Amino acid sequence: MQPRNMSMSGVVDLAAVKAAQEAKAKAEQARAEAARQGGGGAVSPASLVIDVDEAGFELDVLQRSTEVPVVIDFWAEWCQPCKQLGPLLERLALEYNGRFVLAKVDVDANQMLMQQFGIQGIPAVFAVVAGQALPLFQGAAPEAQIRQTLDQLIQVSEERFGLTGLTVDLDAQGEEAVVPQVPAGPYDALLEAAVQALDAGDLGGAVQAYKNVLADDPGNTEAKLGLAQAELLKRVQDVDPQQVRKEAADKPGDVAAQIVAADLDLVGGHVEDAFGRLIETVQRTAGDDRDTVRVRLLELFEVVGSDDPRVATARRALARALF
Repeated sequence: MQPRNMSMSGVVDLAAVKAAQEAKAKAEQARAEAARQGGGGAVSPASLVIDVDEAGFELDVLQRSTEVPVVIDFWAEWCQPCKQLGPLLERLALEYNGRFVLAKVDVDANQMLMQQFGIQGIPAVFAVVAGQALPLFQGAAPEAQIRQTLDQLIQVSEERFGLTGLTVDLDAQGEEAVVPQVPAGPYDALLEAAVQALDAGDLGGAVQAYKNVLADDPGNTEAKLGLAQAELLKRVQDVDPQQVRKEAADKPGDVAAQIVAADLDLVGGHVEDAFGRLIETVQRTAGDDRDTVRVRLLELFEVVGSDDPRVATARRALARALF
């Protein structure tokens, strides 16, 4: 999915004279009060990335935003793009060394916050500056664009609200503050083996080859896409298309029938039909059945690719169906 609002126009809109000056005054008052109470000292790198829930939002986000911009990452365990974006934001939070704090919000456990921010799909990234909420972008975004957005956020926070960030005590490094190491590569030989297996019709071999890459490098985009495609082809290679479509038409409430039909739709190039079928099934189901359909739909998103606009549209529709 392509990022939205990467220009930080929301921040500029917030800087209307009255609103900005009121927010700045509140921020300065809060910082002065913290200083009187002995706060405002150096923090450890581990405190630059925090998990936030509804109970702690007032203290951990709103009050903290009077000292430093707080970037909020709305995520969920089942969200595959979240697993790519989250570690990147965590690494940048440590690299920026106190210029912003990253607050991670699990939407499954904090649905009220998700509703209050009007979020229709995840990952979604917001910022709070001097108590003011600003939309940044939705979906996974290239690192260069994320850096540009953060730089603009920091600049506006300092110029408009006087927020200069936190002082970080690098000697207070803990296990949580260790920046993850980038897995070693390259994986050209393994990826080539997967392609050769696909060409030879050895779908099981292709699946295993891609899994071998992901075992060492879980974020390898090429391997993730290849695995999703190979698993899709493997699922439909022995099915009878006419029988599958008949069962799906005769049994609209049969989750298994709808899932197989969606797989066939996608293999046949009918992307929107596949997505629509599963979203409608999500709307009709609940509990484990709903979760099964949701997981398959996310797998099909991986096959098509997160940058495809049809995936972006379907993600929004899925969010509406779920929440």
